[in-house]
Amino acid sequence: MVYPFVKYADETEVVFSDIKINDDGEETLFVHFERPTEYGFDSVRFELPSYKITYKEGNYTDDEIAMFKKIVEQGAPYFYGWAREGGIQIA
Repeated sequence: MVYPFVKYADETEVVFSDIKINDDGEETLFVHFERPTEYGFDSVRFELPSYKITYKEGNYTDDEIAMFKKIVEQGAPYFYGWAREGGIQIA
């Protein structure tokens, strides 16, 4: 399951996944950034808690990817909390 987080003015949409347990017994989740283009999508996906990029396609710039990584690093506790609650609960 994935949950919506935010949609930016450039059409980049951010979603995050359910928590999964990896082979080491560690809780992991993914945060995925995606923007539509004329021929498909620009996409980048980070795995938490390692913050490694596990998928990248398209034309996000290095600066955009660095900004996304900062969002993921600073938001990690929130992404885990929201994933435990089944997404962001908005009134």
